[in-house]
Amino acid sequence: MKNVHFDTSSVHASGHNSVKSVSKINPIYQTSAFSFNDLDDLEDYFRGKNDYLYTRMNNPNQNDFASGVANLEQAPAGVVTSSGMSAILVGILAVAQVGDHILACDDLYGGTYQLLSDDLKSFGIDTTFVSFKDLDEVKRNIRSNTKLIYSESITNPLLRVEDLEGLVALANEHKLTTMIDNTFATPYVLQPYTKGVDLVVHSATKYLNGHSDVTAGVVVGNEELIAKAQAKMIHLGCNLGPFDAWLASRGLKTLSVRMERHISNATELADQLKQTDGIKTVYYPEYVSETGNSSIVTIELDENSSVHTFFKSLDWVHIVPTLAGVETTVSYPLGTSHRSLPAEACEKLGINKNVIRISVGIENIEDIVTVFKEAAKKALIQ
Repeated sequence: MKNVHFDTSSVHASGHNSVKSVSKINPIYQTSAFSFNDLDDLEDYFRGKNDYLYTRMNNPNQNDFASGVANLEQAPAGVVTSSGMSAILVGILAVAQVGDHILACDDLYGGTYQLLSDDLKSFGIDTTFVSFKDLDEVKRNIRSNTKLIYSESITNPLLRVEDLEGLVALANEHKLTTMIDNTFATPYVLQPYTKGVDLVVHSATKYLNGHSDVTAGVVVGNEELIAKAQAKMIHLGCNLGPFDAWLASRGLKTLSVRMERHISNATELADQLKQTDGIKTVYYPEYVSETGNSSIVTIELDENSSVHTFFKSLDWVHIVPTLAGVETTVSYPLGTSHRSLPAEACEKLGINKNVIRISVGIENIEDIVTVFKEAAKKALIQ
Protein backbone atom coordinates (compact mmCIF):
# COMPACT_ATOMS: atom_id res chain seq x y z
CA MET A 1 0.00 0.00 0.00
CA LYS A 2 1.39 3.38 -1.01
CA ASN A 3 0.44 6.97 -0.32
CA VAL A 4 -1.94 6.22 2.55
CA HIS A 5 -2.00 7.62 6.08
CA PHE A 6 -0.68 5.70 9.08
CA ASP A 7 -4.12 4.90 10.49
CA THR A 8 -5.12 3.34 7.15
CA SER A 9 -1.84 1.46 6.91
CA SER A 10 -2.20 0.05 10.42
CA VAL A 11 -5.56 -1.50 9.53
CA HIS A 12 -4.17 -3.26 6.46
CA ALA A 13 -0.59 -3.97 7.56
CA SER A 14 -1.16 -7.58 8.67
CA GLY A 15 -3.52 -10.47 8.07
CA HIS A 16 -2.35 -11.40 4.59
CA ASN A 17 -2.04 -15.11 3.89
CA SER A 18 1.48 -15.54 2.49
CA VAL A 19 2.14 -19.12 3.67
CA LYS A 20 2.79 -21.46 0.74
CA SER A 21 3.54 -24.61 2.75
CA VAL A 22 0.63 -26.88 3.72
CA SER A 23 -0.16 -26.93 7.44
CA LYS A 24 -0.03 -30.37 9.08
CA ILE A 25 -3.10 -29.41 11.14
CA ASN A 26 -6.09 -27.62 9.66
CA PRO A 27 -5.71 -23.91 10.58
CA ILE A 28 -8.33 -22.05 12.58
CA TYR A 29 -10.32 -19.88 10.19
CA GLN A 30 -11.25 -17.30 12.82
CA THR A 31 -13.14 -15.05 10.45
CA SER A 32 -16.74 -13.95 10.13
CA ALA A 33 -16.60 -13.59 6.34
CA PHE A 34 -14.51 -14.30 3.23
CA SER A 35 -13.35 -11.71 0.71
CA PHE A 36 -13.62 -11.67 -3.08
CA ASN A 37 -11.37 -10.11 -5.71
CA ASP A 38 -14.18 -8.75 -7.87
CA LEU A 39 -17.87 -9.20 -8.69
CA ASP A 40 -17.15 -12.17 -10.96
CA ASP A 41 -15.35 -13.86 -8.08
CA LEU A 42 -18.34 -13.14 -5.82
CA GLU A 43 -20.77 -14.51 -8.39
CA ASP A 44 -18.71 -17.69 -8.61
CA TYR A 45 -19.71 -18.42 -5.01
CA PHE A 46 -23.38 -18.49 -5.94
CA ARG A 47 -22.53 -20.67 -8.94
CA GLY A 48 -20.95 -23.17 -6.57
CA LYS A 49 -17.37 -22.51 -7.69
CA ASN A 50 -16.21 -20.91 -4.42
CA ASP A 51 -16.79 -22.59 -1.07
CA TYR A 52 -17.17 -19.84 1.48
CA LEU A 53 -19.00 -16.54 1.91
CA TYR A 54 -19.99 -16.00 5.54
CA THR A 55 -19.22 -18.09 8.64
CA ARG A 56 -22.88 -18.26 9.67
CA MET A 57 -23.37 -20.29 6.49
CA ASN A 58 -20.21 -22.37 6.48
CA ASN A 59 -16.54 -22.24 7.33
CA PRO A 60 -13.61 -24.63 6.71
CA ASN A 61 -13.47 -25.60 10.39
CA GLN A 62 -17.19 -26.31 10.52
CA ASN A 63 -16.99 -28.40 7.38
CA ASP A 64 -13.95 -30.31 8.64
CA PHE A 65 -15.76 -31.34 11.81
CA ALA A 66 -19.03 -32.14 10.01
CA SER A 67 -17.29 -34.35 7.46
CA GLY A 68 -15.27 -36.03 10.20
CA VAL A 69 -18.38 -37.07 12.14
CA ALA A 70 -20.18 -38.09 8.93
CA ASN A 71 -17.22 -40.31 8.05
CA LEU A 72 -17.27 -41.97 11.47
CA GLU A 73 -21.04 -42.52 11.25
CA GLN A 74 -20.65 -43.72 7.62
CA ALA A 75 -23.16 -41.12 6.45
CA PRO A 76 -22.88 -39.07 3.23
CA ALA A 77 -23.16 -35.61 4.80
CA GLY A 78 -23.32 -33.62 8.02
CA VAL A 79 -23.87 -30.15 9.42
CA VAL A 80 -22.58 -28.76 12.71
CA THR A 81 -24.43 -26.40 15.03
CA SER A 82 -23.85 -24.39 18.18
CA SER A 83 -25.13 -27.11 20.56
CA GLY A 84 -26.72 -30.52 20.73
CA MET A 85 -30.14 -28.94 21.24
CA SER A 86 -29.81 -26.78 18.12
CA ALA A 87 -28.70 -29.87 16.19
CA ILE A 88 -31.87 -31.65 17.29
CA LEU A 89 -33.97 -28.64 16.33
CA VAL A 90 -32.58 -28.21 12.80
CA GLY A 91 -32.77 -31.96 12.22
CA ILE A 92 -36.44 -32.01 13.20
CA LEU A 93 -37.25 -28.91 11.13
CA ALA A 94 -35.65 -30.57 8.12
CA VAL A 95 -38.47 -33.13 8.31
CA ALA A 96 -41.47 -31.66 10.14
CA GLN A 97 -43.47 -28.49 9.62
CA VAL A 98 -46.76 -26.90 10.69
CA GLY A 99 -49.45 -29.54 11.18
CA ASP A 100 -47.07 -32.48 11.45
CA HIS A 101 -46.75 -35.02 14.25
CA ILE A 102 -43.73 -36.64 15.92
CA LEU A 103 -43.56 -39.90 17.87
CA ALA A 104 -40.87 -39.82 20.56
CA CYS A 105 -39.77 -42.26 23.23
CA ASP A 106 -40.84 -41.26 26.72
CA ASP A 107 -37.43 -41.78 28.37
CA LEU A 108 -35.58 -38.97 26.59
CA TYR A 109 -33.13 -36.44 27.92
CA GLY A 110 -35.16 -33.77 29.71
CA GLY A 111 -34.08 -30.91 27.45
CA THR A 112 -35.20 -32.82 24.38
CA TYR A 113 -38.48 -33.69 26.09
CA GLN A 114 -39.13 -30.01 26.77
CA LEU A 115 -38.20 -28.98 23.21
CA LEU A 116 -40.64 -31.51 21.78
CA SER A 117 -43.45 -31.02 24.29
CA ASP A 118 -43.34 -27.23 24.60
CA ASP A 119 -41.21 -25.32 22.10
CA LEU A 120 -42.19 -27.17 18.94
CA LYS A 121 -45.82 -26.32 19.60
CA SER A 122 -45.03 -22.75 18.54
CA PHE A 123 -43.91 -24.24 15.20
CA GLY A 124 -47.26 -26.04 14.92
CA ILE A 125 -45.66 -29.45 15.48
CA ASP A 126 -47.25 -31.92 17.91
CA THR A 127 -45.45 -34.73 19.75
CA THR A 128 -46.70 -37.90 21.41
CA PHE A 129 -44.44 -39.62 23.95
CA VAL A 130 -44.79 -43.38 24.25
CA SER A 131 -42.74 -46.27 25.58
CA PHE A 132 -40.52 -47.61 22.80
CA LYS A 133 -40.03 -50.83 24.75
CA ASP A 134 -43.13 -52.07 22.91
CA LEU A 135 -43.05 -51.35 19.16
CA ASP A 136 -46.71 -52.32 18.90
CA GLU A 137 -47.45 -49.38 21.21
CA VAL A 138 -45.43 -47.14 18.90
CA LYS A 139 -47.38 -48.45 15.91
CA ARG A 140 -50.72 -47.80 17.61
CA ASN A 141 -49.80 -44.13 18.03
CA ILE A 142 -48.89 -43.45 14.40
CA ARG A 143 -51.23 -40.87 12.88
CA SER A 144 -51.93 -39.83 9.32
CA ASN A 145 -49.81 -36.70 9.88
CA THR A 146 -46.92 -38.44 11.66
CA LYS A 147 -43.64 -37.57 9.96
CA LEU A 148 -40.86 -38.50 12.37
CA ILE A 149 -39.91 -41.15 14.92
CA TYR A 150 -37.38 -39.85 17.45
CA SER A 151 -35.34 -41.72 20.05
CA GLU A 152 -31.89 -42.15 21.60
CA SER A 153 -29.57 -45.07 20.86
CA ILE A 154 -28.84 -45.36 24.59
CA THR A 155 -31.36 -43.40 26.64
CA ASN A 156 -30.52 -40.79 29.24
CA PRO A 157 -30.24 -41.54 32.15
CA LEU A 158 -31.49 -45.13 32.57
CA LEU A 159 -29.49 -46.52 29.63
CA ARG A 160 -32.15 -48.44 27.73
CA VAL A 161 -30.68 -49.63 24.42
CA GLU A 162 -32.99 -48.81 21.52
CA ASP A 163 -34.09 -51.52 19.07
CA LEU A 164 -32.87 -49.64 16.01
CA GLU A 165 -33.61 -52.39 13.51
CA GLY A 166 -37.17 -52.77 14.77
CA LEU A 167 -37.73 -49.03 14.80
CA VAL A 168 -36.38 -48.60 11.26
CA ALA A 169 -38.53 -51.48 9.97
CA LEU A 170 -41.64 -49.90 11.52
CA ALA A 171 -40.77 -46.48 10.11
CA ASN A 172 -40.14 -47.86 6.64
CA GLU A 173 -43.46 -49.71 6.73
CA HIS A 174 -45.25 -46.40 7.32
CA LYS A 175 -42.91 -44.20 5.22
CA LEU A 176 -41.68 -42.25 8.25
CA THR A 177 -38.33 -40.61 8.89
CA THR A 178 -36.22 -41.81 11.81
CA MET A 179 -33.93 -39.65 13.92
CA ILE A 180 -31.65 -41.03 16.64
CA ASP A 181 -29.57 -39.19 19.22
CA ASN A 182 -26.31 -41.18 19.32
CA THR A 183 -24.57 -39.05 21.93
CA PHE A 184 -24.19 -41.74 24.61
CA ALA A 185 -23.04 -44.51 22.27
CA THR A 186 -20.92 -42.46 19.83
CA PRO A 187 -20.00 -43.97 16.45
CA TYR A 188 -17.30 -45.95 18.26
CA VAL A 189 -20.04 -48.21 19.66
CA LEU A 190 -22.98 -47.75 17.26
CA GLN A 191 -23.48 -46.30 13.79
CA PRO A 192 -27.26 -45.92 13.46
CA TYR A 193 -27.09 -44.67 9.86
CA THR A 194 -25.70 -48.05 8.79
CA LYS A 195 -28.80 -49.66 10.32
CA GLY A 196 -31.15 -47.54 8.22
CA VAL A 197 -31.70 -44.54 10.50
CA ASP A 198 -32.24 -41.40 8.41
CA LEU A 199 -30.78 -38.72 10.70
CA VAL A 200 -28.24 -39.18 13.48
CA VAL A 201 -27.68 -36.35 15.94
CA HIS A 202 -25.01 -35.74 18.57
CA SER A 203 -24.36 -33.34 21.35
CA ALA A 204 -20.73 -32.96 20.33
CA THR A 205 -20.25 -31.23 23.67
CA LYS A 206 -19.97 -34.75 25.04
CA TYR A 207 -17.76 -37.60 23.77
CA LEU A 208 -16.99 -36.32 20.27
CA ASN A 209 -15.13 -33.37 21.75
CA GLY A 210 -14.49 -35.14 25.02
CA HIS A 211 -12.70 -32.46 27.04
CA SER A 212 -15.53 -30.41 28.60
CA ASP A 213 -14.46 -27.21 26.83
CA VAL A 214 -16.81 -26.94 23.83
CA THR A 215 -20.56 -26.65 23.28
CA ALA A 216 -21.46 -28.07 19.86
CA GLY A 217 -23.90 -30.25 17.93
CA VAL A 218 -23.91 -32.20 14.70
CA VAL A 219 -26.48 -33.92 12.47
CA VAL A 220 -25.57 -36.48 9.81
CA GLY A 221 -27.66 -38.17 7.14
CA ASN A 222 -28.22 -38.19 3.40
CA GLU A 223 -27.35 -35.12 1.34
CA GLU A 224 -30.97 -34.07 0.79
CA LEU A 225 -31.93 -34.03 4.47
CA ILE A 226 -28.66 -32.42 5.53
CA ALA A 227 -29.10 -29.65 2.95
CA LYS A 228 -32.48 -28.90 4.54
CA ALA A 229 -30.99 -29.03 8.04
CA GLN A 230 -28.18 -26.69 6.99
CA ALA A 231 -30.68 -24.22 5.58
CA LYS A 232 -32.49 -24.19 8.94
CA MET A 233 -29.16 -23.75 10.74
CA ILE A 234 -28.33 -20.74 8.56
CA HIS A 235 -31.74 -19.09 8.93
CA LEU A 236 -31.91 -19.65 12.68
CA GLY A 237 -28.33 -18.50 13.17
CA CYS A 238 -27.21 -21.47 15.27
CA ASN A 239 -23.83 -21.93 13.62
CA LEU A 240 -20.77 -23.22 15.45
CA GLY A 241 -17.81 -20.86 15.90
CA PRO A 242 -14.58 -21.72 14.04
CA PHE A 243 -12.45 -22.25 17.15
CA ASP A 244 -15.04 -24.52 18.78
CA ALA A 245 -15.26 -26.50 15.53
CA TRP A 246 -11.47 -26.79 15.48
CA LEU A 247 -11.40 -28.03 19.08
CA ALA A 248 -14.14 -30.57 18.38
CA SER A 249 -12.26 -31.83 15.32
CA ARG A 250 -9.21 -32.31 17.52
CA GLY A 251 -11.36 -34.32 19.92
CA LEU A 252 -12.27 -36.79 17.17
CA LYS A 253 -8.61 -37.76 16.87
CA THR A 254 -8.64 -39.37 20.31
CA LEU A 255 -12.25 -40.62 20.34
CA SER A 256 -11.33 -44.27 19.88
CA VAL A 257 -8.70 -44.46 22.62
CA ARG A 258 -10.84 -42.44 25.02
CA MET A 259 -13.94 -44.56 24.46
CA GLU A 260 -12.00 -47.77 24.94
CA ARG A 261 -10.89 -46.59 28.38
CA HIS A 262 -14.25 -45.01 29.29
CA ILE A 263 -16.06 -48.26 28.51
CA SER A 264 -13.62 -50.62 30.21
CA ASN A 265 -13.74 -48.48 33.35
CA ALA A 266 -17.54 -48.23 33.25
CA THR A 267 -17.95 -51.99 32.84
CA GLU A 268 -15.72 -52.68 35.83
CA LEU A 269 -17.38 -50.00 37.96
CA ALA A 270 -20.85 -51.36 37.18
CA ASP A 271 -19.76 -54.87 38.19
CA GLN A 272 -18.27 -53.60 41.45
CA LEU A 273 -21.26 -51.44 42.39
CA LYS A 274 -23.66 -54.35 41.90
CA GLN A 275 -21.96 -55.92 44.92
CA THR A 276 -21.95 -52.75 47.05
CA ASP A 277 -24.16 -52.25 50.10
CA GLY A 278 -26.43 -49.24 49.90
CA ILE A 279 -26.91 -49.43 46.14
CA LYS A 280 -30.33 -50.77 45.19
CA THR A 281 -30.01 -50.85 41.39
CA VAL A 282 -27.20 -50.50 38.87
CA TYR A 283 -28.38 -49.51 35.41
CA TYR A 284 -25.88 -50.76 32.85
CA PRO A 285 -26.67 -52.47 29.53
CA GLU A 286 -25.76 -56.12 29.14
CA TYR A 287 -24.81 -55.54 25.51
CA VAL A 288 -24.76 -52.66 23.03
CA SER A 289 -22.45 -53.79 20.22
CA GLU A 290 -19.38 -55.91 19.52
CA THR A 291 -17.25 -52.78 19.81
CA GLY A 292 -18.26 -51.81 23.30
CA ASN A 293 -20.85 -50.99 25.89
CA SER A 294 -22.02 -47.88 27.69
CA SER A 295 -19.50 -45.51 29.24
CA ILE A 296 -22.20 -44.22 31.59
CA VAL A 297 -23.30 -46.03 34.75
CA THR A 298 -26.50 -45.01 36.52
CA ILE A 299 -27.25 -46.13 40.06
CA GLU A 300 -30.15 -45.93 42.47
CA LEU A 301 -29.32 -45.79 46.16
CA ASP A 302 -31.53 -47.82 48.46
CA GLU A 303 -33.98 -46.29 50.90
CA ASN A 304 -31.49 -46.60 53.77
CA SER A 305 -28.95 -44.32 52.08
CA SER A 306 -28.66 -40.53 52.04
CA VAL A 307 -28.16 -39.12 48.56
CA HIS A 308 -26.85 -35.86 50.06
CA THR A 309 -24.20 -37.70 52.06
CA PHE A 310 -23.27 -39.74 49.00
CA PHE A 311 -22.57 -36.64 46.92
CA LYS A 312 -20.65 -34.94 49.75
CA SER A 313 -18.48 -38.05 50.20
CA LEU A 314 -17.23 -38.32 46.63
CA ASP A 315 -13.91 -36.59 47.38
CA TRP A 316 -12.38 -35.78 43.96
CA VAL A 317 -15.50 -36.54 41.86
CA HIS A 318 -17.60 -33.42 41.23
CA ILE A 319 -21.28 -32.82 40.47
CA VAL A 320 -21.43 -31.56 36.89
CA PRO A 321 -24.62 -31.07 34.78
CA THR A 322 -23.06 -32.70 31.72
CA LEU A 323 -21.00 -35.77 30.90
CA ALA A 324 -18.31 -37.41 28.78
CA GLY A 325 -15.19 -35.52 29.75
CA VAL A 326 -12.00 -37.41 30.52
CA GLU A 327 -12.65 -36.88 34.24
CA THR A 328 -15.22 -38.89 36.19
CA THR A 329 -18.22 -36.78 37.19
CA VAL A 330 -21.71 -37.33 38.57
CA SER A 331 -25.04 -35.67 37.94
CA TYR A 332 -28.41 -35.66 39.66
CA PRO A 333 -31.05 -36.19 36.94
CA LEU A 334 -34.01 -35.15 39.08
CA GLY A 335 -32.32 -31.82 39.79
CA THR A 336 -30.68 -31.13 36.42
CA SER A 337 -31.19 -33.02 33.15
CA HIS A 338 -34.76 -34.10 33.93
CA ARG A 339 -35.81 -31.22 36.15
CA SER A 340 -38.19 -29.97 33.44
CA LEU A 341 -40.11 -33.26 33.20
CA PRO A 342 -43.47 -33.50 34.96
CA ALA A 343 -43.16 -35.27 38.31
CA GLU A 344 -45.49 -38.04 37.19
CA ALA A 345 -43.34 -38.67 34.10
CA CYS A 346 -40.20 -39.01 36.21
CA GLU A 347 -41.99 -41.31 38.64
CA LYS A 348 -43.24 -43.49 35.78
CA LEU A 349 -39.74 -43.78 34.33
CA GLY A 350 -38.14 -44.55 37.68
CA ILE A 351 -36.13 -41.32 37.90
CA ASN A 352 -36.44 -40.63 41.62
CA LYS A 353 -34.52 -38.78 44.33
CA ASN A 354 -32.02 -41.62 44.73
CA VAL A 355 -30.98 -41.92 41.06
CA ILE A 356 -27.44 -40.77 40.21
CA ARG A 357 -25.80 -40.75 36.77
CA ILE A 358 -22.07 -41.45 36.66
CA SER A 359 -19.98 -40.33 33.71
CA VAL A 360 -17.02 -42.66 34.06
CA GLY A 361 -13.71 -41.04 33.18
CA ILE A 362 -10.34 -42.39 32.11
CA GLU A 363 -8.64 -42.30 35.52
CA ASN A 364 -7.23 -45.45 37.14
CA ILE A 365 -10.13 -47.82 37.69
CA GLU A 366 -9.05 -48.73 41.23
CA ASP A 367 -9.33 -45.08 42.25
CA ILE A 368 -12.76 -44.77 40.60
CA VAL A 369 -14.12 -47.89 42.30
CA THR A 370 -12.72 -46.84 45.67
CA VAL A 371 -14.26 -43.37 45.67
CA PHE A 372 -17.75 -44.70 44.86
CA LYS A 373 -17.61 -47.62 47.28
CA GLU A 374 -16.50 -45.31 50.08
CA ALA A 375 -19.27 -42.82 49.27
CA ALA A 376 -21.87 -45.60 49.28
CA LYS A 377 -20.60 -46.80 52.66
CA LYS A 378 -20.73 -43.31 54.19
CA ALA A 379 -24.20 -42.71 52.73
CA LEU A 380 -25.74 -45.63 54.62
CA ILE A 381 -28.00 -44.25 57.34
CA GLN A 382 -27.02 -45.84 60.62
